Amino acid sequence: MNCDDMLKMINRYVDGEIDPSMCANLERHLAECNPCRVVVDTLRKTVQFYKGDQMTELPIQFKKKLDDALRQKWDQTMGKG
Repeated sequence: MNCDDMLKMINRYVDGEIDPSMCANLERHLAECNPCRVVVDTLRKTVQFYKGDQMTELPIQFKKKLDDALRQKWDQTMGKG
């Protein structure tokens, strides 16, 4: 198994929806591949965060930076920048 194979199955793996034998292959890959472990861990944390279904207030400075970055990307994408 390589990283591309892992990424193709990552959602089903995190959701526990893959065949146990394939799961063993994925876990062997994860044991040896730190970048894939980080991706899986991040995905799991993101899923857990959204399962909480609670609004989280962002710090004002972070919100401003995020708004500015999104506006800049929007302008670039839409041909205004």
